[in-house]
Amino acid sequence: MVRIIIKGGVWKNTEDEVLKAAIAKYGKNQWARISSLLVRKTPKQCKARWYEWLDPSIKKTEWSKEEDEKLLHLAKLMPTQWRTIAPIVGRTATQCLERYQKLLDEAEAKENEELGLAGPGGEAGPSADDVRRLRPGEIDPDPETKPARPDPIDMDEDEKEMLSEARARLANTQGKKAKRKARERQLEEARRLAVLQKKRELKAAGIIMRHKTKKKGMDYNADIPFEKKPAPGFYDTSEEQARATTAPVGQTLRRLENKRKPEEEEAERRKRQRKDGKDAPHQTKFVAARDAQIQKLKEAESIGRRRKLVLPAAQVGEKELEDIVKIGQAGENAKALVSGGTEASTKLLNDYEGLEKAQMARTPRTAPQYDNVMSEARNLRNMTMAQTPLLGEENTPMHVGPQGGTGFEGATPRHQVAFTPNPLATPLHNGGVAPGATPRTDVGATPGTAMRTPMRDGLPSSHLFGEESPQGWLHEPTEA
Repeated sequence: MVRIIIKGGVWKNTEDEVLKAAIAKYGKNQWARISSLLVRKTPKQCKARWYEWLDPSIKKTEWSKEEDEKLLHLAKLMPTQWRTIAPIVGRTATQCLERYQKLLDEAEAKENEELGLAGPGGEAGPSADDVRRLRPGEIDPDPETKPARPDPIDMDEDEKEMLSEARARLANTQGKKAKRKARERQLEEARRLAVLQKKRELKAAGIIMRHKTKKKGMDYNADIPFEKKPAPGFYDTSEEQARATTAPVGQTLRRLENKRKPEEEEAERRKRQRKDGKDAPHQTKFVAARDAQIQKLKEAESIGRRRKLVLPAAQVGEKELEDIVKIGQAGENAKALVSGGTEASTKLLNDYEGLEKAQMARTPRTAPQYDNVMSEARNLRNMTMAQTPLLGEENTPMHVGPQGGTGFEGATPRHQVAFTPNPLATPLHNGGVAPGATPRTDVGATPGTAMRTPMRDGLPSSHLFGEESPQGWLHEPTEA
């Protein structure tokens, strides 16, 4: 029984190599000739394999956040038009479709995790990857976008025959015309060597022949190129005599040619130059005002070319500066009052200069941003799973970001501008850490605004005084 070969299926490594070599020889237009080298593939499958996987311009790296945003935005504007979306995103249509489905699956999994959906035994149901995975006996509908299968050690006979035929055809890089040209050059060289040998033999025998060189083309020493011999006899002027011409009476040849005398042109040029010299200063003279004006124009142009700086808000305001100055003055006054006192008074005051530098040395952490990609993927999944509006149920729930949207409302997605984190503007409430602020682990630190100079971190008796200022400690009466 004759074996029936069904064309298609998973691509193998040998088929990929043969396809690349065939494209290098035949180009990307002769797919029927290319597919004749591959026994199990059609021209359409060869073309799809090249444009979906083997093309070096295909981007196979991980998807960035900007590409995800662009993909979700274009999927909302042009649903199911992946061939149109692919060149805009910079990926293939299959890659765009797979990434879109993966984003929707992640959004669905996150919603199920938040809602606590699970099976009857507390186990989660099959994931989207498990559902899309091929079962035993099923055929991959799109094998051109998958990696090639490694070559087996023992190949089939038809595969070995295919490889030998492809090797023989691809090794023959010269066609019929190239072979004919090479044969003609070889015959010409053999003829030249034969004539040269004959001439040398005749010269050795004492017979000197006059060698006549044959030149290809025209001999410019003997012939005249582009020569056109005139007709014999007189030229017929009857046509010229039949023309009606009027004699230019009272006109000169210069006026007919609309030309002026050079003397008149020179006089007019000098007159114009004298007039310009009286009204305006000479162009070669140095003028300070003009030079300053040119300099201003250059500065304005350079300033206009500069980029607009994106700076965060001021970290320290006027009130905070005044508080810092007051705290420093209070500490200096306290030190001055107890400078000549007892040792107990000196121990109540501590030096905080090193603490301020240590606090400022901490690297602030960037505040967390809202994930627009996941929110938009959830919205698209909800819109896909929504029923017909004819049933009259509630509208599809949409996730909205803190800025009043997900950034996909307009023609282009909105990007978040990452500002430099402001460590001085991070408040601490009741000793806790505000959202997005760097966590602090200082035990016994004074609660208040972050990064301020602590007043009682090094005091041995700070738990006894509450929230009074250092001035209050000095003026309080002490009991004997």
